[in-house]
Amino acid sequence: MSLLTAAFAVLAIAVALGTVLFVLHLHSDPGGAARWKLAALHGLLGVGGLVGLTLALSHPPLRPDQGTAGFDKISVLLLAAAALLGGGIFAVRFAGGSRAGTLIGIHATIAISGFVILAAYMLV
Repeated sequence: MSLLTAAFAVLAIAVALGTVLFVLHLHSDPGGAARWKLAALHGLLGVGGLVGLTLALSHPPLRPDQGTAGFDKISVLLLAAAALLGGGIFAVRFAGGSRAGTLIGIHATIAISGFVILAAYMLV
């Protein structure tokens, strides 16, 4: 398994956990211990996948003739922005702020965009 494939798999798991966290955010109180553990795992997997993807960028593009040669760099930038927003969500929650719904929506939109662009890069 290549580093790029492993990074994609780790990010796919982070996306799935993010979906679960979003559903829990909509349906429950914010203080559950299991939810914090899921959030921590989601963040660690997301950052780990981003690091793996960044390391995989040292290799040449998969198929530069398919028109997706820059998609890997675009996905890294989007996923890095999502990671920074995720840190912002954590900071707001840690400081005792409100539910941070707007930040969660922006984080999810940017993260899913980065993941979809990475999927297009790998699967086209």
